[in-house]
Amino acid sequence: MSTISIRAALEGDLDRITEIYADAVTHGTASYELEPPGRAEMGARFDSLTGGGFPYLVAEKDGALLGYAYAAAFRPRPAYRFIVEDSVYVAPDAKGQGVGLMLMQALIEACRVAGFRQIVAVIGDGHADSASVRLHEKLGFRHSGRLEGSGYKHGRWLDTVFMQLSLNGGATIPPDSNSLPERKFREGPRR
Repeated sequence: MSTISIRAALEGDLDRITEIYADAVTHGTASYELEPPGRAEMGARFDSLTGGGFPYLVAEKDGALLGYAYAAAFRPRPAYRFIVEDSVYVAPDAKGQGVGLMLMQALIEACRVAGFRQIVAVIGDGHADSASVRLHEKLGFRHSGRLEGSGYKHGRWLDTVFMQLSLNGGATIPPDSNSLPERKFREGPRR
């Protein structure tokens, strides 16, 4: 019996990541993109995230990539540097196997180790029965807002739900000067 393993994403994973995301864009409402980006765009996004030190993970079983998750800057302004936004996508044939949960648990831990203080989930079509809402609730995320009718996809208006999880003391203690967000801030923009 083989098990699902979680590891850092590699450039060689991008064809499958692009396929998984294309299915989510085409058939789902988690992403508000209307047309799936191609492999080159997905590669540019991957390079930007990994080049910035953000965690980008994949789940695989028997060499098959089942899903992926990553953290990205929530907003580009420097005061937001301690907050990341999570994204998690699971291949259609791997849903219901706990892949999303495993990816998110590993992503939360990677964000904690890096020194981030908040993870924000921006969930498209965030109704109460949404698999993503339920997953985030299970992981301890709390509801922090809703934008009603904020997206229009597949012929209907969708709400966006915001959820967040505090890490490393959240906003109760000062930032750690050795955290990834602080080190990147001190280094300044790369040219």
